[in-house]
Amino acid sequence: MRALVTGASAGIGRAFATALAAAGYAVTAVARREDPLTGLLAELGPGHDHLAADLATPEGVRATAGLLAGGGYTVLVNNAGAAVHGDFAATPLDHSLAQLDLNCRAVVTLAHAFLGAAEPGAALVNVSSTLGHTPKPGLGVYSATKAFVTALSETLWHEQKTRGVHVMALCPGVTATASQDAADVPAWLVQTPEEVVRRAMSALAGRGGPVVVPGRGNAVLTGVARLLPRRTVLSLLGSDR
Repeated sequence: MRALVTGASAGIGRAFATALAAAGYAVTAVARREDPLTGLLAELGPGHDHLAADLATPEGVRATAGLLAGGGYTVLVNNAGAAVHGDFAATPLDHSLAQLDLNCRAVVTLAHAFLGAAEPGAALVNVSSTLGHTPKPGLGVYSATKAFVTALSETLWHEQKTRGVHVMALCPGVTATASQDAADVPAWLVQTPEEVVRRAMSALAGRGGPVVVPGRGNAVLTGVARLLPRRTVLSLLGSDR
């Protein structure tokens, strides 16, 4: 069994790589920087490999898609992503477009390469976010990209299930990683990457529905947000601005 994990050098991606290796998968870890990948492979032990590739660039996407198109991968975890904080109109346009390239274009390209070669029993995990359900002012492009990832994953889940290929959108909330500031978030809403991945691995084993929201608090808040008027949700989530 082989698995490819993007954004594998830290946070949720690193936790996925570790969990999949422990479950017996030969892991290909993909991230921008060579040094953290080398350190990860030293921890995972023999039988794993890595690719240093920036998935915000066409070259990085092509290199990674080429691996997947060759077949042999049982699991793809599309985890690499980025968020730019700030009002949309005040944010440099190239920053927003880079988010689109990484969070959407790369996800689509790698999913297409993987599914084109996938055998029955394979699984695709697209890491989305609760903000794909509840967009947050100040993270407009990020929220929109995650809504895209969730909707795409739901569609692919339906299309691929007749082939025996499982597709899942994993929608974590605030996770204790270096890229997320959880200082103002209640502790009961914050999860570790390992907690998120444990829930994801359980969902993969169960092959259930297309959307998984780890953490009871996140699931409840996401469900409540769906029942509230959209303007109310935006006002609540934008109240800290």
